[in-house]
Amino acid sequence: MKQQPCYILAIESSCDDTAAAILRNDEVLSNIIATQDVHKQYGGVVPELASRAHQQNIIPVVDQALKEAGVSKSELSAIAYTRGPGLLGSLLVGTSFAKSMSMGLDIPLIDVNHMQAHLLAHFIKDEHPTPTFPFLGVTVSGGHTQLVLVKDYFEFELIGTTLDDAIGEAFDKCGKILGLGYPAGPIIDKLAKTGNSKAFSFPVPKVPGLNLSYSGFKTNVINFIHKNMQKDAGFIDANLNDLCASIQYTLIEIIFQKIEKAVDQYQVSKVVLGGGVSANSGLRSKLETTAVQKGWNVYLPPFAYTTDNAAMIGIVGYLKHQKEDFGSLKEAASARLKF
Repeated sequence: MKQQPCYILAIESSCDDTAAAILRNDEVLSNIIATQDVHKQYGGVVPELASRAHQQNIIPVVDQALKEAGVSKSELSAIAYTRGPGLLGSLLVGTSFAKSMSMGLDIPLIDVNHMQAHLLAHFIKDEHPTPTFPFLGVTVSGGHTQLVLVKDYFEFELIGTTLDDAIGEAFDKCGKILGLGYPAGPIIDKLAKTGNSKAFSFPVPKVPGLNLSYSGFKTNVINFIHKNMQKDAGFIDANLNDLCASIQYTLIEIIFQKIEKAVDQYQVSKVVLGGGVSANSGLRSKLETTAVQKGWNVYLPPFAYTTDNAAMIGIVGYLKHQKEDFGSLKEAASARLKF
């Protein structure tokens, strides 16, 4: 007897993107994202505005995901949602909607850890190669920078993390002092391509073990810019591309030194990247070059799955559904949810 396909509705609302996706088993049928432009004028995400925008967007986004996939609500097998980590107000919108729809349709509810999803997105069925266990997972985003030893789908060991700012946050704050828009990461990446990464030298913080820090680097850049602007008001405009290239080079070097150390320490040769900053061309290029030099296997996510999206929530939902690992209506959203 042929097994019935598993249809997962996935909902992601951890920060400022309202997203919904439909998966048939491990295949993505639709992946819809509504971005919130309101935050650009503030140079960062405003939590209260984010949660209000989620309330406006979630029904249209879910409706569009169902229509694009050609799947009706009655065909759904389960609803997967981001339980955390993230902004609590944003998480509450997705959590409440998922619970209500689960109750209304009388189908299982599956809670998902957002950070696990960034790494497990590599198991979505497409033309890209799939990593085997164990591997070193590297999550790089606006809110997190982590090194994780991944031994199985749901066996994650956090072995290193930022002690302060995340790499994406450092990109944005450095971009702000340069007068760039928000989010600054993609802008810095673009300008860095025609700049000299050795034009300006910034120190790499010395942090014990596999932990890392970006706060001191950010302060060094701000002080460096202020000092040179006092001498020459046109310093940034005259050196913008070189500044971007030098800043990006150092931001990548900080995490890369820890990746190399973790590979040696844990004797793993597979490095799996996830999170918004995994779209950065400098980081991708350095990983690919090092993979050839050192014999690593590097797995870079498709660009559609780098930033926050619901497809990655859906693949975790499918994997959990296979184990009948269902959530409960009593489980609350958690801003600091651990692995």
